[in-house]
Amino acid sequence: MQDYAYSSQFRGANPEELNARLREFGETVEAALNDDCDEVLIVGHSSGAHLAVHVMAEILRRNPNLGVGPRLGFLSLGQVVPMMSFLPDADELRRDLQQMSEQSKIFWLDVTAPGDGCAFALCDPVAVSGVATKDKKWLIVISAAFTQTLSEQRWNELKRRYFRLHFQYLCAFDRPGDYDYFRITAGPQSLEDRFADRTSSKTRIETPVNKFTDMAL
Repeated sequence: MQDYAYSSQFRGANPEELNARLREFGETVEAALNDDCDEVLIVGHSSGAHLAVHVMAEILRRNPNLGVGPRLGFLSLGQVVPMMSFLPDADELRRDLQQMSEQSKIFWLDVTAPGDGCAFALCDPVAVSGVATKDKKWLIVISAAFTQTLSEQRWNELKRRYFRLHFQYLCAFDRPGDYDYFRITAGPQSLEDRFADRTSSKTRIETPVNKFTDMAL
């Protein structure tokens, strides 16, 4: 909520101080893409998800030859994108969401869980923000399914610890399913290879409900 209070005072527009930090991070990612590696994986948790959308979209604009060299993957966890994209002056975020949804060079997987009261669970941030087009390719929206991937004992311990549960995506599971943070980030497969055949959850929310749909040029 402190993040939201910070952004809402600017009505969703990024202040220059924040843009400077995003540019710096983007430069770090671009440098990593020139390393001798198989994949560069960007993980954005909670508010970090919409910040990563800005970074990824800017990298796409700056690198028309992206795709030559290491693959770039984007994993968003417990995202709260609509909290920002529904603000009236979040024109750049809405533009970047649309661009990220239509591109073909970055594999984007979004993981949330209905048990997480601090996230927009199973909510497609592109669609609900009102910027999805017929050319939309991304994102894949799946559930971390806390009630299935945590043992009954562990779930009972955590289910009312709402802030702690919001960070469970970054922690170990008793009964890991398709999603497991450590297998994804430290395992031998890229994000794209691991989830290439995965489709979005049938219960994802795609209804466009944002009354502010203007986008930056």
